[in-house]
Amino acid sequence: MAKKSKKQQSGGTPATVALTAAGVAYTVHAYDHDPAHPSYGEEAAEAMGVSPERVFKTLVADVDGALTVAVVPVAGQLDLKALASTVGGKRAAMADPALAERTTGYVRGGISPLGQRKRLPTVLDASASHHATICVSAGRRGLEVELSPDDLAKLTDAVLAPVGRA
Repeated sequence: MAKKSKKQQSGGTPATVALTAAGVAYTVHAYDHDPAHPSYGEEAAEAMGVSPERVFKTLVADVDGALTVAVVPVAGQLDLKALASTVGGKRAAMADPALAERTTGYVRGGISPLGQRKRLPTVLDASASHHATICVSAGRRGLEVELSPDDLAKLTDAVLAPVGRA
């Protein structure tokens, strides 16, 4: 079993550990997660008082048999056809939640695009570039990180493309 760093032992997540190791500027936002809330992302936006267009959800899709991460605003939905086209695939569907959790090392509603157990191809919705900072999951429900979309794209090797829709 891998030894945890001091940051992880003191409550950090693989996402915040990765950000700290990369020397990237970020802000952590914690809030009390309500398990009864119908949308993890909308709950985060409401709790933080941030526009839903600046809060992004991390979704794992299956594109022609390969898992792919899509990071899109919580105010909209993932356009599966656009995602498939962006990564050179023909067909995309949402990945099995249990497989997404096993592969990323995170639980549904807390999947972060950062610090995943297995690095997956990542597509960040192009609308992220309209904001100085965006918020994404920090690796558990009730915890978000705010960082520049450029830093997120660089750390995840993300492709920027219009894969979200209203």
